[in-house]
Amino acid sequence: MFKRFMDDMKKYWMYAVYSSKAQLKSEIANSYLNWLWWILDPLCFMLIYVFMFGYVFKSSEQYFAIFVFIGITMWDFFNKTLIQSVKVIKNNKAIVSKVYIPKFILLIIKMGVNGFKMFISLLIVVAMLAVWRVPITWNILFFIPILLTLFVVVFGLGCFFLHYGVFVEDLSNVLNIALRLLFYLTGVFWSVMDRLPAPYNSYIGKGNPIAFLLTAMRDCVIYEKTPDLPLLLIWFLIGLVISILGVRKIYKNENSYVKVI
Repeated sequence: MFKRFMDDMKKYWMYAVYSSKAQLKSEIANSYLNWLWWILDPLCFMLIYVFMFGYVFKSSEQYFAIFVFIGITMWDFFNKTLIQSVKVIKNNKAIVSKVYIPKFILLIIKMGVNGFKMFISLLIVVAMLAVWRVPITWNILFFIPILLTLFVVVFGLGCFFLHYGVFVEDLSNVLNIALRLLFYLTGVFWSVMDRLPAPYNSYIGKGNPIAFLLTAMRDCVIYEKTPDLPLLLIWFLIGLVISILGVRKIYKNENSYVKVI
């Protein structure tokens, strides 16, 4: 299976890149502000949360605007990719029914689109670090394995949602509800480890991958801390196992997808 996966990645990688670019261009084709929306959208949400939780609810979090923006940036990639993965086969019925393409490539295309937007937001984070004069240490380089772990976990989960989304019509609605609950347990605009009582903060902060990765990213970027590296490795390996199982399930069942849709 590994050889087949690598062969498919080599064969369809450029297709995924060009398709991601095409989708990005189509999103802004009829917009007056064009690509500026990719900056304004997360910035507006950040300002809303900063006002509500920074001023109305008096959050004492240091560098709160950057704190929230990192949370929104990583959550948006996680949330949008999983929601889109459920219907990615049905939304590409015209392609799937006419030519063969490994179905996980469709998921990688969505990850490419959302990943590009996340990259733009991360550039804004860099600018915010400079404006607020946040001290920078070598710990900031841990953002690379953190993002890699995020990609692996999202890809693995997305493969399963891609598969079951073909057969379970209501999966999209169920996932939307589940992600809304997860949003409030992730700590996008508050610290899971500081606000929840023990031992629940540890259970949620370490057992929820996106909550852990948010905390790890904030620690290395804002607070000059080294993230929990053993736990980061564990989540990377868990994401890798989920990805392997997800790709395997897709390979075993992809011939039946056309019949169902």
